[in-house]
This record gives sequence, C-alpha cells and structure tokens, in this order.
Amino acid sequence: MTSQEISAPRPAATPDEVPYRYTPSLAAKIEARWQDEWDRRGTFFTPNPTGHLTDGAGRHAEPGRRPFFVMDMFPYPSGAGLHVGHPLGYIATDVVGRFRRMQGDNVLHALGFDAFGLPAEQYAVQTGQHPRVTTEANIAIMQRQLRRLGLAHDPRRSFATIDPEYMRWTQWIFLAIYNSWYDESAPNADGGLGRARPIAELEAELASGARPVPDGVPGVPAGAAWADLDEPAQRRVVDAHRLAYLSETPVNWAPGLGTVLANEEVTADGRSERGNMPVFQRSLRQWNMRITAYADRLADDLDAIDWPEKVKSMQRHWIGRSTGARVRFAVEGGAELEVFTTRPDTLFGATFMVVAPEHPLLDEVPVQWPDGTRSAWTGGFDSPAAAVAAYRAETAGRSAVERQADAGRKTGVFTGHLAINPVDGAPLPVFTADYVLMGYGTGAIMAVPGGDERDYAFAQAFELPVVYTVAAPEGTPDGARTGDGAVINSANDSLDLNGMDVVTAKDRTIAWLQERGLGEGTTTYRLRDWLFSRQRYWGEPFPIVYDEHDQPVALPTSALPVTLPEVPDYAPRTFDPHDAESSPEAPLGRNEDWVNVTLDLGDGPKQYRRDTNTMPNWAGSCWYYLRYLDPDSDQVLVDPELERYWMGPGHGSQPEGSIGGVDLYVGGVEHAVLHLLYARFWHKVLHDLGHVSAGEPFYTLFNQGYIQAYAYTDERGVHVPAAEVVEDPAAGTGYSWQGEAVNREYGKMGKSLKNVVTPDEMYAEYGADTLRVYEMSMGPLDLSRPWETRAVVGAQRFLQRLWRNVVDEGTGATVVSDDEPSVETLRVLHRTIAEVGDDMAAMRVNTAIAKLIVLNNHLTTLDRVPRAAVEPLVLMTAPVAPHIAEELWDRLGHEESLTYAPFPVADPAHLVEESVTCVLQVAGKVRGRVEVAPSVSDDELRELALADAGVQRALDGRAVRTVVVRAPKLVNVVPA
Repeated sequence: MTSQEISAPRPAATPDEVPYRYTPSLAAKIEARWQDEWDRRGTFFTPNPTGHLTDGAGRHAEPGRRPFFVMDMFPYPSGAGLHVGHPLGYIATDVVGRFRRMQGDNVLHALGFDAFGLPAEQYAVQTGQHPRVTTEANIAIMQRQLRRLGLAHDPRRSFATIDPEYMRWTQWIFLAIYNSWYDESAPNADGGLGRARPIAELEAELASGARPVPDGVPGVPAGAAWADLDEPAQRRVVDAHRLAYLSETPVNWAPGLGTVLANEEVTADGRSERGNMPVFQRSLRQWNMRITAYADRLADDLDAIDWPEKVKSMQRHWIGRSTGARVRFAVEGGAELEVFTTRPDTLFGATFMVVAPEHPLLDEVPVQWPDGTRSAWTGGFDSPAAAVAAYRAETAGRSAVERQADAGRKTGVFTGHLAINPVDGAPLPVFTADYVLMGYGTGAIMAVPGGDERDYAFAQAFELPVVYTVAAPEGTPDGARTGDGAVINSANDSLDLNGMDVVTAKDRTIAWLQERGLGEGTTTYRLRDWLFSRQRYWGEPFPIVYDEHDQPVALPTSALPVTLPEVPDYAPRTFDPHDAESSPEAPLGRNEDWVNVTLDLGDGPKQYRRDTNTMPNWAGSCWYYLRYLDPDSDQVLVDPELERYWMGPGHGSQPEGSIGGVDLYVGGVEHAVLHLLYARFWHKVLHDLGHVSAGEPFYTLFNQGYIQAYAYTDERGVHVPAAEVVEDPAAGTGYSWQGEAVNREYGKMGKSLKNVVTPDEMYAEYGADTLRVYEMSMGPLDLSRPWETRAVVGAQRFLQRLWRNVVDEGTGATVVSDDEPSVETLRVLHRTIAEVGDDMAAMRVNTAIAKLIVLNNHLTTLDRVPRAAVEPLVLMTAPVAPHIAEELWDRLGHEESLTYAPFPVADPAHLVEESVTCVLQVAGKVRGRVEVAPSVSDDELRELALADAGVQRALDGRAVRTVVVRAPKLVNVVPA
C-alpha cells in the first residue's frame, strides 16, 4: 500500500476523473476483447507435427519445442452450470499450460465433455425432453462460463462423448476388446509374459491343433477335438476366451433404479451410490470386461508412473493381490473343499471352516447333526438341511458390499459337514456365514481364530476353540495375535515349523503341501471382472447383434456408429426398491423396429436382434485423451505418429525410458478406482494390440483439493442464504441472518445449502482475472480450502496496483520509464524471477503469487516504474491473470501476444546479496552471531538460532518459552 493510499481521506473520484481505473467493468471489456482476439488469431491452436492441425499461422510443431500434454478430468455438463469450486482444477492446468508455453514447450490443452450420464436421463424421464437436447444446452452453458474464464484450450480439439463420430470409435474399441483374448504365455512389450492378442489368432491355433480345446466350456464335451465341434460349439469355445464376454453371473440389481451396478457403484451400506436405493444379488446375463487378466500389470505398472501414493494404494487395495496357497480339505461324506490362504503356516491353528451361503457344498448336507454339535451352532433348527436352507434364504437379499460392511455382526450356522485338517487329521466343523463371498477366492476359508480378529470374534460367538501358532510375550491378553513372531504349536511327524519365522514357515508349509498333493502356492486377487451392461437409454449402444442361436455377433466397422433410436419412454422400468425378485427391462427394448433388424453380415440377409443394454458412462471417459491428439480422424483410432509425439515412452520432458502417457493429468481423488482403473485397462489392451505406444495413459497425476464453503442454518435447522449472513458479536453463535442468530457449518457448495457462488457473479463483481488470482492464491493446490467472497478483494487490489504501475488512471497513458532500475529493484526483481519460476514449475502457484505481490508492492514505492522491471512482472503474472497481462503488454508497445514470450530468466549476478550479522541472544545475553541475507525470514532465523551451539549451551537443556525475532539483525531466545 502506497503512502498516498494511507493519507487523509479525500472526496471519492468520479468515473470521469478516473476513466481508466481497473474496475470490474473495465476488466470485463479487457477480458472480452482478448478472448475474441485469441480466437481471431488462433493463439491457442496447438500444432501437431504432421496433419492438418497447425498453429494460428499455419505452421506445424517446431522440432525444438518439447511436447507437453496437460489435461483435466472430463467434466460432466450439469444443467446448474458451474459454481466457483469447479474451475479450481481448470485454472490450475491453464496456469501450468501457459507457463510451459513461455518455457518453450508445445503445449496441448483441450477440454471435451463426458456427456452420457444419469442426470440427463432422469430429466428426460421427468419432462419427456430428449437427453441430447438437455445435454447440448448444458454444454453450451459450461462452454460460455469456461470461455469467460480465459482458459487457453485449443477449441478445435473439443468434442462430447455423445457426438456420433466419437461414439463410433468408442464402439470400435469395444469391438477391438471383444475380438481379443489374453494369452498368458505370450511375451509383452514390457519384457514379461501375458498380452492381448486378436481372437483370430486363437481360432487359427485351435483349428491347427496347436492349442487344445479347453475343458469346462458349457455345452462342449471334455477332450473334444476342434474339428468335431459344430459351429455353435466352436463359437462357445472362442467366446469363453474373449476379453469382452457375456456371462450369467451374480450382479448387483437395484430395482428402484431399474439397472444393475458394478461393485464400485455400491456403497458400503449395500445401496446405490446414485439414488441411495437398496441393491440385491441377482443372476443375469450381462456383458463383462476381463480386467482380471491384467491384474498383475495394473498393480506392477503403478511403480512406473508418477501418481500420489494415496491413489496408488487405493488401486493396489482394489486389485487386492495376495500370495499364499490353495489348500484342499477332505470332507466326510462330501466333496473336497478348497481354500485360499495367505498364511498356510497357520494351518495347525485352524479350528473350523466357513463357506459362503452360495457354496455348492451346501447343496447337499448331512441328514442329522453329527455327535458333538453344540446348540449354539444350530440356529435352533432340528437338522442341518433346515438350518442351511433358512440361512440361505435370510442372506439371499444382501449385496456383496453390504455383507462385507456388516462382517462385524457374526451370523451363521453349522452345516453338519466335517472337514479334515490336512496337517494333523483333526475334524473341523464347517459353518456357513455371509461374510464369506462366493465371488472372492474359492468361497471358503479356513478359520484360524488365534491369528485373525474376524475368526476370533466368530469363535467367541459360536464357542469354538482357539489355538495359537505364533508366540507372544507373557501376559499378552486373549485375542487374535496378528503380528509376527516365532511359530509354536505347529508340528506333525513330517513337518515341524516350531521356532521358525513366519516367512520361512510359509515356504516350508507350501512345499510340504505340494509334495503330498494337498495344495500349492498361488496368487489370488480381490479384483473382479468389470460389469459392463446398463439397462439405460442414455449410453452407447453395443455394436452387437444376436443370431438364431442367441449368440453374439459383432457388427462390421462399416456399420458404426450404432446410434440411439427414438423410444416412447426413456426410463428403464423401475420397481419397488425392495422387490428383489424383479428383472431389468431396458428402454431400448421398446423400439421393436430397431431391436429386430435384417442385416447381411456375410451369409446373406438374416434376422438379428440388437442388444438392448447400453454401455456404462465410463466407456467414453476411458479413451478421450487419445481423441484430443487426433480429433478428426476417421480412418484410425489415433495417428500412430501423433500418439508417439504426444504420449510415447520418454517423450518431451519425461525421463528417458519412461512408460509414457499424458504429461500432467489433474482431477479429483474420487476417481482413484473407477475411472482411472478402467482407463488403464482399456489403454493396456490397445497397447497390446499395437494401437498405442505408451504403456500407461497418464504418466503424472495430480489431485487438486476442493473449494468448500460455509453454510448457515437457523434454529429450525433450515439453511438460509449464506450471502446474507453477517458477523454479529451480539448473536450467541457470532453470526446472524435478518437479526436472528444462525449456526455455521463447513462443507461443500450446493443449492440445497444456499451457499453457492457462481463464476458469473464473480465475473460481474470482480472480473475473471481476479477470480483466477484469488482461487490460485487460496492455498496449496492439493489441499481443500474455504471460499470467502470478502477475501477476493485482496486479489483485486493486486491487479489494480499492477495496472496503476503501468497505466495512468486519468489519461490511460503508459507511465513506465526507460530508466535503469536501481540495484535494490534489480535484486528484488531477479530474486522474484528465480523463486516464481521454481514455484510455477512445482505447481506452488499460491506462493508464486505472494512473491509477485511483493515485487509489485516494491514497484509502487518508486517515483517512476522502470520498464525493465515491470515488463518481467507482467510476463510472470500472465499465467494467472492472462487478460490484464495481455492488455498491459500491448500498452507497453508489444505487437505480439505474450502467450509465447519467453518467461523471464534471473541474472545470477543480482541474486548475490550482502550479508548482515545477526546477533543471537538467550535471555537478553549475546550467545552467538551468524551471517544471513538481508531477506532472511523469521522462520529461517528462528531455526538458525535454535540450532546454534552457543545458544544450545546457554539453554543447558531448558525448554523454550518463546523466540523473539527482529529480522534480520536480532534473535532473542527466552527460556521457560
């Protein structure tokens, strides 16, 4: 703040006296002008190295410019438009992109729209308006708001997933996956084994006899020869290998939504993420993606990408890779029972077994309870058959997620079966309980209550014995021993584990089991195949028809895209949310002319039936980054040369030998499992098939925080308009609305909370550049922060002072001088250049802005602002406030946009500072001295003082009450 600004009050100036003051109205004019000018010039046209996409001057990418691909997570166009929390990530990537352009990089930054989604479909159900009409109107709203923000996107590369040409390639990728299989023995590009291959190669190997017909395919005799099978049987064999396949499997059915859901779309309470509807287990014929084939590569390749460790951990947990052993238990009077365990060394501690209610072992159970059955095991029933049937009926309506979430509530019954422990021959009672899931592992577990808390709780509830196999210190309380320790109580005539550590005992046990044919070492996964069917209208139709045998037939690529037909009703048939016996009825099935179609697919015209399900909305977002590279391609998915240039291994600034991918991907952590895992899977299939060179889609991932807001409720708990609430010391809560005390709460923005602030409001009241500076200065990008409209004025004042340093508010004339800056100004300037450059490169935009403010404030103290100092300031400000920077650059006499002007470079000669002697005191007495820079911070001095040997001697172990810092010349440490 200058001396003039803190002088005595004076009459307010009229607009006529200061016609060139940087006001919101002037900011709006400047911003609109430069947005139009950027469009006219093609300023943000990103040139490809080849093809028709050039820069605004018609030039291809310069060989000397490094490619840098920065990307935001796909936005869904909501009818409500944006609130101020939405642009945070978009501004951040725009700042990075603009900075990298000024660093000489060829920056690709574009934004499309993830336009298939349930909200538009629900609106169509309510109003009868086609979802496309609603969605396109919403896209127009969002495009207007984002353009007003001044984002440097290449507009030629924008698209929506609902565009027919985009749908065509989404369906093409589905067919590429459908027409592929995973060969576990084939070498892959990473040097390991396992990759996708075209299904035609599998057919050729089966036909030649190079690969035998596998056993276990329904309707195909064991040991059959390929030539002996008829065409339908051959197709069943091939279809069983496809990466996209149909199966009759248990699914999560939400009657209240009328659709099935992937496991990831079901909450821990067994309800749908959208709509909070009950979810039930049903067996239905659905499309699946064989993502499990890629489980190891999806887990291992996390080490090759630069992602937050939290996200990597979430993906590893979801994949759930576990190494251990499969162990076979004989069952008295029943089939053999196989379990997977990560701790085969604890077999001697197994005292019972548990199977899922769906396990086939329960299809036949003993007629009566065996000797030794406790009353606590029977559930009050007279026979195992009655107990098992009742328990199966009780658990049938609960989803897998709900059962896992409720595992702490131990329920179950004894099945009457007794299994034989292979290591000691002890009979183990076999229970059924719903916390064991048929879809995970083998659907059966060996229970070791001495080493597992869940098993211990079950043992306590059902009066079962506990045997410890790991030693613990004397006095250890009862309960499961889950830590490591020496093995105890674990020996038979041919296997003695006692005294071993856990790792050695595991290896020895697996070897013992394998020698006797009782088990083998193996790896299992928590990851399940991706359920890919939705009983909805608003999604990509499957490019599949069904023949007279009800077998799927892929459409030729010439028949793509398969577009959505008109239907009389957009809603899938919904049912009572609790009607677990209902079945899906998709909206597409209501257009008979579309469903039943005559096609010539090579065998002459035949009648076929289309698939009435649609793909999930994840399909379009699995590959959209590739469309940015080559948005008009109609011959190939993406030009290989363009993909290698923008995403190939080791391209641009990525390390030599990197796995490749998008250079910077910014979005919310909520997509850690769903979108990111699905996109990685699709990409790896495309990689195996030779369509892309990068081994991963996204090399660097950055999760931005969220802008949250305060909301206020009155005494009834009803939300009141946050904008009308005032601080009120007289109110008991400190806040009031219309004179009444209100309570403040903190969280997300939302219409129902009456605390939404829109970008449009901020544009009108402050301007887009002020909004950009405020959002970037609120704190580190990866942390959430509260919105405070009143604090926006600080960002506005920075820009107003910057404007006054260049422009006379009364005349509009440029007021900078051509004088050489003083030594002090040069030191401040070049220190700022060095530090801001470092901060921008590390995405510490908030601290970069703070340093720009310091430099700007320094310039306001000068009688005349030197051009040599203010021009670098304008350039450094451009990434965060591009409109005002362009305007000032223009007024400073530059004809070219500053978009591609070089970012200032610090002169090392001006970074050398004179040193100052700082006196270090303890309780007012001098105990040391240290040479520091004049600009040293209070925190740095505090650390230097407390680390000084003389200070430490004077403290003599005493605690410190406070540290008084008078930078840069004095620090006084006050002992407690």
